Amino acid sequence: GRDLAVNRGRFNFDEIRFDYYRDPSALLESFLTGSLDVRSEEDPARWAEGYDTPALKDGRLIKSEFTTGLPAGMMGLAFNTRRPIFQNKDVREALIHLFNFEWTNRNLFHGLYKRTESYFERSYLSSAGRPADAHERALLAPFKDAVSPDILEGTFRQPTSDGTPNNRANAKAAYDLLAKAGFKLSNGVMTDPSGKPFAFEILAGSSGQERLFLTFAGDLARLGISAKIRVVDSAQYQSRLKDYDFDMVQFPWPASLSPGNEQLFRWSSKVASQPGSFNYPGVQNPAADAMIDAMLSATTAEDFASSVRALDRVLLSGHYVVPLFHVPKQWVAHWAHMKYPSITPVAGYNLDSWWMEKK
Repeated sequence: GRDLAVNRGRFNFDEIRFDYYRDPSALLESFLTGSLDVRSEEDPARWAEGYDTPALKDGRLIKSEFTTGLPAGMMGLAFNTRRPIFQNKDVREALIHLFNFEWTNRNLFHGLYKRTESYFERSYLSSAGRPADAHERALLAPFKDAVSPDILEGTFRQPTSDGTPNNRANAKAAYDLLAKAGFKLSNGVMTDPSGKPFAFEILAGSSGQERLFLTFAGDLARLGISAKIRVVDSAQYQSRLKDYDFDMVQFPWPASLSPGNEQLFRWSSKVASQPGSFNYPGVQNPAADAMIDAMLSATTAEDFASSVRALDRVLLSGHYVVPLFHVPKQWVAHWAHMKYPSITPVAGYNLDSWWMEKK
């Protein structure tokens, strides 16, 4: 098939070898010595500092960034709404206000992440910044309180701070929401309507999550909320996830340009009480169920996109997770003899279209 039009410019290597490393530091060092030609990177600290070598300065090593139309999905801190403390939507929204993304991004991640605004972030399926079209409004009409007006009109944005540790404006907004839910702040301790201190546990599956969680716990503590970090081994972590035995947990929900039945396993009311699903927040929302049904039964591309965006709006309005962040572009380090086309495909960089010039 080398002469077929679909293959022109592709499959230019006679041989491709994939090397696997158990340790990411050893992998990076091997790449920097020239043993590897191409390396995809997702860690902002390594991307910012790990490739700072003489080879980068003199142009032998190149750091390339590629745009992509593939969704970044949602990485978030999931509230377990099966727990009484998180059943009130105002409480969940208050804690979203207390996550200081701007300070966290700058101090922990070199400012390289972008705040996630949608469950289908970085794609045309995202509802962020886009007013609902006529089909979306028709789908959502039977569920008048399911979507916030600003999310329906596309003007909603996740709370932003001034980048200082204090985050005073968002703390005030969070306090107002908690007061609306019957919480009180007394002697530096936030208490629920029954007078019990507002305290919960964030479950971690690795020590690598601790830095982020401790930062968020510090943000919460300024408003008298106690968040305890518990790190458990992988077996216990998976067991507790399966049984929804947690208050809050970090989880990534990846997305594609063709979402389908997997959305049932993530957000359907039917699986919220079934062990082992990815519906970690415990979403039981008739509007979400209806939007998933509409997505799965859509017969045109336009109706499909509208139903996905409508689902996105319902999930955002429910404040089921604290949205975290994503890499805005694809980061790829490669040696200068590796070349690629000037036009990037929708899915981002594709090694099938790369070629090698003589070293």
